[in-house]
Amino acid sequence: MGRSYFQDLLSSIAERGRELIRGESAAAQQSAGDLFTMTRALLSGRGEASGVALAQDVLGAYAAADKSTRGAFLKSLALDYGPEEERLEKAALAYLDERSSEAITELTAASEPRRQEVIRRLNRAPGGTAALVRMRENVLELLRADPMLSPLDADFSHLLSSWFNRGFLVLRRIDWTTPANILAKITEYEAVHTIKSWDDLRNRLEPPDRRCYAFFHPQINDDPLIFVEVALTRDIPGAIAPLLDLKREPLSPAEASVAVFYSISNCQRGLAGISFGNFLIKQVVEELKREMPRLSTFVTLSPAPGFAKWLAAECATVRSPFIHRAGLEALQRLRDPNWMNAHPDEVEEPMKEAAAAYFIKAKTVQGRPIDPVARFHLGNGARLERINFMGDVSPKGITQSYGLMVNYLYDLGAIERNHEAYAEQGEIVTSPTVQRLLRNASADRLALPVPQH
Repeated sequence: MGRSYFQDLLSSIAERGRELIRGESAAAQQSAGDLFTMTRALLSGRGEASGVALAQDVLGAYAAADKSTRGAFLKSLALDYGPEEERLEKAALAYLDERSSEAITELTAASEPRRQEVIRRLNRAPGGTAALVRMRENVLELLRADPMLSPLDADFSHLLSSWFNRGFLVLRRIDWTTPANILAKITEYEAVHTIKSWDDLRNRLEPPDRRCYAFFHPQINDDPLIFVEVALTRDIPGAIAPLLDLKREPLSPAEASVAVFYSISNCQRGLAGISFGNFLIKQVVEELKREMPRLSTFVTLSPAPGFAKWLAAECATVRSPFIHRAGLEALQRLRDPNWMNAHPDEVEEPMKEAAAAYFIKAKTVQGRPIDPVARFHLGNGARLERINFMGDVSPKGITQSYGLMVNYLYDLGAIERNHEAYAEQGEIVTSPTVQRLLRNASADRLALPVPQH
């Protein structure tokens, strides 16, 4: 065989590859056309059985489509499936003329975007709910660069909030006998303290002093929505390492008086903005109290994900109301990469005082704490109980908070009162210990620059 034979063979292979690519491109375009056509048919159709089959076809075509086709489809839903303008205008004029209950009903129906009905009909397909959660995840990804998708996201949020309300959620305990596919997802979804191995997972689920609970939805029965990991202890912990230690001696539940919520992870990015955590914690408290009446204290051991960045920014300003001069001199020691071993005593109090200001005084433009974990627990009615120096000395803990961790206390008799104070007046309920730290940190003195962390 000569050289020309191999050249011809390679040319033939290359041409065949180009034909395949052209064929796939044409197929993709056909698929995109089918997706839009089927969606229009889905909205105009009336038959229940045929509608279910068509919804399944739409979701299948969407799942098979490439990223650009999905983006075009979602944008079409946002722009082309709003309210029927003629009907809406007529209903609005009728309402202004009549002000009757019938006119209000018609105005409400006419103002609903048609894409909401598209989403509802897609939800009828087998597996439709899970597919729509994934579709909304795509919307959120694209929304950062394309604000024109905002109306579609608002409709998804509206419908998913209804479909995933507390009445539909099922609380299940996760333990070492839970099916392996769910255990694998717990490992994958853990967002606070990475599960490093099956032994690590087993250490969080099997011992008698450990619990894990998750919310599930009946339509997504093998995929958790959110889960919380719990440690049963004698005392309120200030550090995470002892709780995760694979060599620790398990505690008999009969000896425990404290339940520690040390990790809460949301699992479905497509359900962002739909809150389950407040219901989860409160129901788990009820479950634990029912199982172990001896438990008297319910606390978290929580990260402070934005503290290091905030501290560096505050220290870099000319004047800061949060960090005093003497504290800044001590915090200069954070320049030393070995500060945890060389200077912990000099840094501890200034850092905890600055943290008290971070959690209580530093606010968003909406007047809420800038720390997202604090907003979550305080909004649930918890009390800011204790600030723990060197609570998480893992690389992640040092990077995000200089190792700082926080205990939020869920006092069963005060949860509702604390929640109302926070929701209505923005009041943050704190322990005397945290109040003392805040008083020490509150002077408005000249701040010296500290390097960016």
